[in-house]
Amino acid sequence: MNTPQVIKLSEKFLMHTYSRIPIVIERGEGPRVWDKDGKRYLDFISGIGVMVPGYSHPYILKAVQEQAKNLVHCSNLYYIYPQAKLAEKLCELSFADKVFFSNSGAEANEAAIKLARKFGASRGAYEIVAMENSFHGRTLATLGLTAQAKYREGFGPFPPGFKFAPFNDLEGVKKVISPKTCAVIVEPIQGEGGINVALPDFLEGLAKFCKEKGILLILDEIQCGLGRTGKIFAYQHYKISPDIMTLAKPLGGGLPIGATLAKEKVASAFKPGTHASTFGGNPLVCAAGIAFLKVLEEEKLVEKAREKGRYFQDKLQNLKEKFSFIQEIRGKGLMLGMELNIEGGKRIVKECREKGLLINLTAGRVLRFLPPLVVEDTDIDEAVDILEDVLENL
Repeated sequence: MNTPQVIKLSEKFLMHTYSRIPIVIERGEGPRVWDKDGKRYLDFISGIGVMVPGYSHPYILKAVQEQAKNLVHCSNLYYIYPQAKLAEKLCELSFADKVFFSNSGAEANEAAIKLARKFGASRGAYEIVAMENSFHGRTLATLGLTAQAKYREGFGPFPPGFKFAPFNDLEGVKKVISPKTCAVIVEPIQGEGGINVALPDFLEGLAKFCKEKGILLILDEIQCGLGRTGKIFAYQHYKISPDIMTLAKPLGGGLPIGATLAKEKVASAFKPGTHASTFGGNPLVCAAGIAFLKVLEEEKLVEKAREKGRYFQDKLQNLKEKFSFIQEIRGKGLMLGMELNIEGGKRIVKECREKGLLINLTAGRVLRFLPPLVVEDTDIDEAVDILEDVLENL
């Protein structure tokens, strides 16, 4: 089928939950993808943060192929070796003692909500405080924790027990805490909220406050975790250790997986039957996850995110000096945002795409850059040249 035929078929049979761009991505390699008409693009959104190791990484493909020959799915009523090995590796890399696997970031956050409430049930604590401009998923509960009206409109009422506090405002968080608060959830870098980075004083002060009050600290690292910020986990930029952390996007190397990590004292609140997932942690996706973590380590992608992130940020800062309508460049590693003080972000995204660069717009006026961690300086130069050309013609 050609591109118009695929679009027609999609419009006829798919629910209209996306404002889809009229191209059909057919294949990818490294930091690039090609559409059905053969046009090549630099993908600097990487499947919305998923393709950290780039497209079609041979080691991950091999791991998936080998696992698929033996066992794609197995019920969690039985022990699954790749699942156990992936959990072991995540615990070795992080603060955690135990892992629960699901299929997406929203499901990972659902598990975190249930775990926190189960842990707090003995003292009647069930409230969870989230930050303004947060994004934690699109299920009813995770949407209840998402403090952005555009996602919530038309879906209420939400489950009770969720409160919001201003991001990077410790005193503001303290004001909404009550004896019924069981947890506070924070994204170390708000992705959908506009690439807003948690200040050290805020996050470290919050961790200390939560510990003093017996409140769990949950970190949502679904977008910012697993190497993107120049650390394996974004919390490692701070002098803190959470009680629960959620992961997803890049962990399966492109396959769907979510993970909820916790310390033993918290994880023990879950007993057989309290939570489950039929597909969560199946052999195929866990084999991909193991391969992804090996690639992350052996190809030094975390270090590369740090190095290339500095290079990219310097290039973007040069554009800020040139164009007065660029308000701020912010982020860490290869999770960067360019905030504009004018309208026109959608036009910029469209014209960049037409010139072969895929980026997107978040929080209304923030251009978001999430390139695969395998990008080279030449890829960044090409992306910045395209962006500069588009900005000059605004």
